[in-house]
Amino acid sequence: MSRHVAIVTDSTAYLPQRTMEHHGITAVPLTVVLGDQALEEGTEISARSLAQALQKRRPVTTSRPSPEVFAETYRRVAAEGATGIVSLHLSSELSGTYDAAVLAAREASVPVRVVDTGMVVMALGFCALAAAETADAGGTVDEAVTAAEKRAAGTSAYFYVDTLDYLRRGGRIGAAQALLGSALAVKPLLQLDGGRIEFLEKVRTASKAIARLEEIVTERAGTSRVDIAVHHLAAPERASALADRLRERVPGLAELHVSEVGAVIGAHTGPGLLGAVVSPW
Repeated sequence: MSRHVAIVTDSTAYLPQRTMEHHGITAVPLTVVLGDQALEEGTEISARSLAQALQKRRPVTTSRPSPEVFAETYRRVAAEGATGIVSLHLSSELSGTYDAAVLAAREASVPVRVVDTGMVVMALGFCALAAAETADAGGTVDEAVTAAEKRAAGTSAYFYVDTLDYLRRGGRIGAAQALLGSALAVKPLLQLDGGRIEFLEKVRTASKAIARLEEIVTERAGTSRVDIAVHHLAAPERASALADRLRERVPGLAELHVSEVGAVIGAHTGPGLLGAVVSPW
């Protein structure tokens, strides 16, 4: 889809494909390294394959897109008619993706604004969608960036994981925090805070942790007009049940997305992940 301002994001936004196609959003894939294979998220490795590899304790790492991949993306988007690009990416505290995009933007043939949203999963996706809707309405690069930043400022993301071990291995949470969680045999609730994954609460059982996650999301949503995304990895029943309860409990619910995270985020959270993103309009 050609337009004055084009929106680029990355594969960790986990926007529905039909939504990306409708708004002309381009997603640059991150890479999952499984053994000696480097595989692009979304096309070359599925969440199910990733979960199976983790369960078999196969070595899994992730890597950012190269600046060259971003440069080629910007060239292609410009060739399709864009005269400005807004490039929105996951938190720089979690990945070097933003830095790679910044390097590529310096050589682009059209102006590129690269934004560290401080977000990930559909918290990032909602930012990209806000920018795309602004661009669709004829907005400028600055206006699209402002819309994305405003959406990011109001958006919250919360996560339940069965174990902190995967986050510890990937360096996304401190070893001391992970050890404490294991020693106390607690089920951790986490939140995205300042672009980092931080402890929110420690709960004794999985069922109580998931019930508490529901309470937190409901309280955060309040009566405002909100979009919500429920994410999981290899836990579709948990995700479906949580989504059903939120539909009943959130009076201002506009859109509710339910999806499995991709391999990049899954590699750092492990099977059993249940997450929820609350994004007021």
